[in-house]
Amino acid sequence: MRVGVLTGGGDCPGLNAVIRAVVRKGIKHYGYEFVGFRDGWRGPLEGDVMTLDRAAVRGILPRGGTILGSSRTNLMKVENGVERVKDNLAGLGVDALIAIGGEDTLGVARQLHDHDVNVVGVPKTIDNDLNATDYTFGFDTAVNIAMEAIDRLHTTAESHHRALVVEVMGRHAGWIALHSGMAAGANVILIPERPFAIDDVIAYVESRFKTDYAPIVVVAEGAHPQDGDMELSAGELDAFGHVRLGGIGQRLAAEIEKRTGKESRSVVLGHVQRGGTPSAFDRVLATRLGVHAIDAVHDKDYGKMVALQGTDIVRVGLAAATEELKTVPVERYMEAEVFFG
Repeated sequence: MRVGVLTGGGDCPGLNAVIRAVVRKGIKHYGYEFVGFRDGWRGPLEGDVMTLDRAAVRGILPRGGTILGSSRTNLMKVENGVERVKDNLAGLGVDALIAIGGEDTLGVARQLHDHDVNVVGVPKTIDNDLNATDYTFGFDTAVNIAMEAIDRLHTTAESHHRALVVEVMGRHAGWIALHSGMAAGANVILIPERPFAIDDVIAYVESRFKTDYAPIVVVAEGAHPQDGDMELSAGELDAFGHVRLGGIGQRLAAEIEKRTGKESRSVVLGHVQRGGTPSAFDRVLATRLGVHAIDAVHDKDYGKMVALQGTDIVRVGLAAATEELKTVPVERYMEAEVFFG
């Protein structure tokens, strides 16, 4: 049996750990052959492959990014995209496909399964917003990177008696902001799920200044005020219809300085959160997901995604994983609000 593997969407730490686990177990236990499709869905769309054997995956466990490359190619918007993929899979002798990605990548996988392609999904996103799984790999690493950055910003903010606004990733879900902000003792955390009142933010900042302690505001890129839209850095859309976000941190910093008279700066962590070596948690989670993904292929249990529920890896339908995003519930945000101000 020959199995194809691809990584789609934004890269994140842990992708290589999944690839390694899939290939190592697939060869050792099942005697399968593997090919890697380059650059997400572009690979099967164009038949662009590389060999995945033991040598190819040796030493990649601690590496960030993906040896297969990635892209935001949406084959559903390409003329005859599904037919081209099916023809290429057949021509390459690929019997099944393991797609590693977030909502967009797995959304395409779900549609391919509806067109009789044998596919199994693995949940990847630093945003942790895929449904039906408690955590996605990449999230823990991103949170720790953001937390360490905020820890460092505390000391420089205190030295200069200024406010610092830290913008982290999170288009529609504020999981990174919530976890990194709580872990690093942020003065206030702003997330997309909870439109904020700028007057409340200013009050929290001024309260922190009164204690001779510099305020740190952590804001997700998709957060927005109650009376306005999301701040956009550019108007163009990607292949899945998403607008590039960014700029809310700078806007907030300017407003804080204007209203408080205190110097304020913004820091955008951006793609720093995606890069570098994965944490121990992400290495283990990614490895376990890879092992269970190739088991699902062996069982011919297609149209499923392997997921973490509690401490167990289970199989869920791709539809359940992609129908809606997993966003921050009110009660989780309320836990963080205790420490605002």
